[in-house]
Amino acid sequence: MTDSSSETCELAPDIAKFYQGKSLQGQPPSLWTLVLSQVTTWIFARSLMNAAVLGFFYGIAGTLAYGMYYFSFITGAHIVDSLRFKHGFNNIQTFMQVKFGATGEHLYNAVIGFRLVSEVFSNLLVFGFITTLFVGFNENYLILIIAVATLIYSSIGGLHTALKTDVAQALLTIVAIAVLSVAMFAHPLFSFDDIISSSNTADNKGWILLMVAFIQIWSYPAHDPVMTDRGFLADRATTKKSFYYAAPISMACILLFGLLGVFAQLNNAGGATEVTQTLNTLFSPAVMMLFSFALIISAISTLDSTYASAAKLIVIDMKLVKPTVRNGRLIMLGFLLAGLVFIATGSKDLFDAVAISGTVSLFLAPVVFFSIWSSWEVKPWAIIVSFVSALMAGIVYMLENGGYITVMAPVFGAEHKYVQLLILCVMASMIGSIAFVLARKRM
Repeated sequence: MTDSSSETCELAPDIAKFYQGKSLQGQPPSLWTLVLSQVTTWIFARSLMNAAVLGFFYGIAGTLAYGMYYFSFITGAHIVDSLRFKHGFNNIQTFMQVKFGATGEHLYNAVIGFRLVSEVFSNLLVFGFITTLFVGFNENYLILIIAVATLIYSSIGGLHTALKTDVAQALLTIVAIAVLSVAMFAHPLFSFDDIISSSNTADNKGWILLMVAFIQIWSYPAHDPVMTDRGFLADRATTKKSFYYAAPISMACILLFGLLGVFAQLNNAGGATEVTQTLNTLFSPAVMMLFSFALIISAISTLDSTYASAAKLIVIDMKLVKPTVRNGRLIMLGFLLAGLVFIATGSKDLFDAVAISGTVSLFLAPVVFFSIWSSWEVKPWAIIVSFVSALMAGIVYMLENGGYITVMAPVFGAEHKYVQLLILCVMASMIGSIAFVLARKRM
């Protein structure tokens, strides 16, 4: 058993502030700072847009499917609690190294590195899209402006700065969503009965996506350092409460924002193909500016936390460079540039980033069930099998959805992409779990 807490607590005050979110007096963040930080970093711009878009195309089922991902706070709480207080580890990397060797740690770091880059990419993309839609400026200029602005203020105090700004950003986002919800409920065309019956058709694939989300929530939080980093900052009781309180608050916000998409589809008289086009016809410019404001604030709040987690990953968890504030700032810049490279490729599908990331994260599902919660000792080859199966599932989904290959329909009779995704998730989970069962060390 290894505990890296002794290493981290010896950091100088400014380093502890930058990487652990502590005050200069060495105090950890308070309960409600952690709660609101968890809320705003998971109600990010991509999530709000995904919830609305899925509601637009699949009705209430689509919105509930995306809301299901927010049960990750509950599974995440138990993952972090077991790591810290059952196994005695202060980060997931050390656990992976001890249980599966250097290979397990490297595989884990590769996945969360990609996750962090995708967060930068997707939130900047939403910012560019929404501001171009409502303001009319050049998208690339706006992306660069917000990218540089968030980098500058994030680099001042690292995680400490992110936590402080998260509180205000969370409150602004919650108020904006509340006002938008009131405007929707007060609209003369709004009907709860229509909302509830919006997914009654037999071919609605939103329910399939709900099953996908249920499979992924067991491993999803383990590959999201923005969430798990906040699980190692405070005492046990405060940490648990922060996850438990953040879950219903975040889920309520996501479901309410998703209902805007459902409402738009139910009243899409003009046959628009985008949720924002329909909402523009239903609400006043003032309401739509508030819609835009919620997305912009949520994008900014996630970016600063992503930069902080990226710096911690490379400097503290992977120990690739000396733990200094300067090195942390350089890492932040590197992840920003990597996100801009992704944007330059022209990718626009926001949910695919979630689907692929969540599918690859399934290699951690047997780690969570068997190693973290059940304390099994397994031979290291199991993690390689689990990783390869989850990675191949993610690649197949990406290539199928991109039209590069056609495998799922001929082999499984699965035409729709969410049916394909469900099959791939089930297969990856089963292969990984079987590998762990076969690799278990008998005491």
